[in-house]
Amino acid sequence: MTPFVQRLREKIIVFDGATGTHLQGQLLTEDDFGGEHLNGCNEYLVISKPSAVENVHRDYLEAGCDVIETDSFGSTSIVLAEYGLADRAYELSYLSAQIARRVAADFSTPSHPRYVAGSMGPTTKLPSLGHITFRDMAAAYRVQAQGLVEGGADLLCVETCQDVLQAKAALFGIYRYFEEARVRVPLIVSVTVESMGTMLLGTEIGAALVALEPYDVDVIGMNCATGPQEMSDHVRVLASSSPKPIFVMPNAGIPENIGGHAHYKLGPEEFAKTLTHFVVDLGVSVVGGCCGTTQEHLRQLVASVGAMAPRERSWDFVPSAASLYQAVPFHIDPPPVLVGERTNANGSKLFRDLLAREDWEGIVAMGKEASREGAHMVDVCAAFVGRDELRDMHEIIFRFNTQVTLPIVIDSTEPPVIEEALQLIGGKAVINSINLEDGIGRAEVILRLCKNYGAAVIALTIDEQGMAKTADKKLEVARRMFDLAVGKFGMHPHDLIFDMLTFTLGSGDDEFRRAGMETLDAIRRVKKELPGVKTLLGVSNISFGLSPHVRHVLNSVFLHYAIEAGLDMAIVHAGKIMPLYKVDERGRELCRQLIFDERRFEEVPA
Repeated sequence: MTPFVQRLREKIIVFDGATGTHLQGQLLTEDDFGGEHLNGCNEYLVISKPSAVENVHRDYLEAGCDVIETDSFGSTSIVLAEYGLADRAYELSYLSAQIARRVAADFSTPSHPRYVAGSMGPTTKLPSLGHITFRDMAAAYRVQAQGLVEGGADLLCVETCQDVLQAKAALFGIYRYFEEARVRVPLIVSVTVESMGTMLLGTEIGAALVALEPYDVDVIGMNCATGPQEMSDHVRVLASSSPKPIFVMPNAGIPENIGGHAHYKLGPEEFAKTLTHFVVDLGVSVVGGCCGTTQEHLRQLVASVGAMAPRERSWDFVPSAASLYQAVPFHIDPPPVLVGERTNANGSKLFRDLLAREDWEGIVAMGKEASREGAHMVDVCAAFVGRDELRDMHEIIFRFNTQVTLPIVIDSTEPPVIEEALQLIGGKAVINSINLEDGIGRAEVILRLCKNYGAAVIALTIDEQGMAKTADKKLEVARRMFDLAVGKFGMHPHDLIFDMLTFTLGSGDDEFRRAGMETLDAIRRVKKELPGVKTLLGVSNISFGLSPHVRHVLNSVFLHYAIEAGLDMAIVHAGKIMPLYKVDERGRELCRQLIFDERRFEEVPA
């Protein structure tokens, strides 16, 4: 455990206030910035006028702050390229951390250590809108992280995130640096919720939490955009839901344009009062100030909460998937969560035809239609003979990410295709699927992708001996999968969704007479013996080979009993599942007898 994380458990952590506001107050000239072409590039001040940066740090430390942020908010190559400084991203990040480290050391004492947080802003591009690729953005953050950590930062703060996909790219780049350098410092991720109540691209705070929760970050929170009062409802969502400590750094009110300049009206007393409420009543652990906050704002905040210990906070995180816009739980009441299966090249002729014509807007319309039909998530499979699956998946997922409100289930067996899709999804995806048919090798590749991109995964109960047919065998395979995903890769049990598999009852084959019963038993047992995991079925397999009407009836009745056994999710054509009360009594009873193998054979008189 790092000193900062230990301190986080012991007391409320107070970050500093606005860097830009402070620098503007110093009335710097073009010469201070290094010339007209660099005017406004605060990050270059670490070279052109480091004393100005030192003034910022010193004033906030004198106010009593525990953490100062480096002057590196825009020190990625992406932002610096606008000033012709892209190749100096590492240097400027490194120097910003060195300056902050030096000033923090002057103020640190054994009883009051001071920490340096490497500030990592959102850049000027939104990957969800195609401004930049995930890979390029991750690479830029990797260099920035290296400079900050090697310069002496105690922790990294990915802040003011406007696009969740940008935050995920930042984390990907940071973790690559950690892995290569064999270092690890604490991580904070903070999103920005605009005054209209969502992030810039429409993401609800609950969806942002779901997308970020799978990552190994130490603190999750919000900063910028509004004042503390406007953040209240969103802070309450985090306080009741987040399993990680909460970070809140508001502006000094909503900015107003006065004479062409941003003006912030919220005074220090009211600012400190609202943040104290967040700490005392909601259990927020880390507070500070963003745009418009001054030394006095932070002095009063420190006086109010600086000596407090964190309040014990109870939370109830709901395991979910998320689109760019909203979260959908893996379990709903009444169940099941329905995964729409029509956008699948192997199951829908309409989808195949649209794919053949490359009618991307028609495919998007099918994704939207899934929601109207009652689906909660949408399964996307672009694998079709003679076509480039990776290219097709890219075209579909790039559009679905911003145009379809349902979370996406990536249906592919090819790791490069899965990774391409994951790099386009701003929310939290589900991968369909892994199995142990060829041993653990391929499963490990996909589980690593799940861990790197914060995805959940559907695990089929298949091993080297084939598809598990009995409840005992299904549970045995599920245990192996659980040990691999949770034990080796550190995934949460709630991100492991077991497809218990079922086989047709329409073949007349004696081998499958108990297929329905074995599947129902397996659902019950895996939910009991592997706490936290979820279960799923491709329900229509139970009726394969029967006439369309009989299939609809049998699927509906079997789904009813699967739900009773504990089924959480079902891959179905949502529009073709009937509520049980709509199935006639005779049909229900015949299906029940078939599912529970109660068929009777009457002798025909000779």
